Amino acid sequence: MVSARRSFQGSLPIAAMPRLCEALADDAGSATYALDFGRDEYGTAYVDVRVQAPLWLVCQRTLEPFVMPVTVDSRLGLIRSERDESALPAGVEPLLVAEDDKLSPVDVIEDELLLALPLVPVNPDSVLPEEVTRPPVEAISTEERPQNPFAVLRELKKN
Repeated sequence: MVSARRSFQGSLPIAAMPRLCEALADDAGSATYALDFGRDEYGTAYVDVRVQAPLWLVCQRTLEPFVMPVTVDSRLGLIRSERDESALPAGVEPLLVAEDDKLSPVDVIEDELLLALPLVPVNPDSVLPEEVTRPPVEAISTEERPQNPFAVLRELKKN
């Protein structure tokens, strides 16, 4: 694929990526992708990965599901051993290729979508519940304030 500078484009159902589905609220929809293989000016084999997918996440503010459009655009340097990672140009992420030089495009797409997921998903259109945003209750007067359990200790310390 690298020598022939092959390109692949298509659509992949979200449900076909089981590791990604574990992190989602729903496996509906599909991801559109483009994979472009080639070599850069230094002779380094790479694959350009571009993916767009609407992912169903659970908002951690409201605990409601919402759709987050995710876009991935990255270049992965194809390496055969971990020591080859240091030779990659800046801005190129390493992708370790198996001994048989085979690469699963579905796994690459799934990995990139997993890495693009936010640590704490929050729907930008969500609103905090009223009990959180309500202004504070007026200060309680000293007569209404409950007895401080340490008041007894304060009296003992005075003696």
